[in-house]
Amino acid sequence: MIGKLTGRVEYRAADHVLIDVRGVGYVVYCSERTLAALPGIGEAVSLYTDLLVREDLLQLFGFTSLQEKEWHRLLMSVQGIGAKASMAILGALGADGVSRAISLGDVTAIKAAKGVGPKTAQRVVIELKDKAPEVMALGGTLGQALEGAPASEGALVEEDRAPAVVKPAPVVKGGGAAVQADALSALSNLGYGPGEAAGAVAQAAGEDPDADAAGLIRAALKLLAPKG
Repeated sequence: MIGKLTGRVEYRAADHVLIDVRGVGYVVYCSERTLAALPGIGEAVSLYTDLLVREDLLQLFGFTSLQEKEWHRLLMSVQGIGAKASMAILGALGADGVSRAISLGDVTAIKAAKGVGPKTAQRVVIELKDKAPEVMALGGTLGQALEGAPASEGALVEEDRAPAVVKPAPVVKGGGAAVQADALSALSNLGYGPGEAAGAVAQAAGEDPDADAAGLIRAALKLLAPKG
């Protein structure tokens, strides 16, 4: 399986990009949002990828962050959501927007994506709500992946013989500053104010000093949920 590609943009189309990796061209399908963020023709690019395998089809999908890739994987697990619908949701909302909508139960935001009906959107929120904290705790975009790399670098970064596995950042427990900062950042991305987010994270860390970032996010969301 191919989990990440680093190369140069050969050409761009409406729904995909061709990446030249040392003379081998990979057609990678991306959401509109991801395509808009990619560099120009001839420039270096690095994308996390997910390979869709069917009897009559092999398709690579590209993502700028582990969060986006993981949301694609989870969205595809929901009945009624295929690759096209997943790309539409990610294109409309982005990874942070999907996290926000699912965490807050915002069915309207999900169904705003092209081709996603109200019943399917509701199913997405119900089935994936408990997954949101773990995805939000995933860190790392590929924006810095090419910084400091030689201009000629264009290697296939991940071994194609091993299954591509999205791994979260190393778990740091004990309610440390780094863990609380990650949780606070995730809550800020959901639209919570600095004061209320910081208070909820601090309370959650105090109640469970051994919580990791995902655990703090989950606990803080419960504290911030409307009462009654």
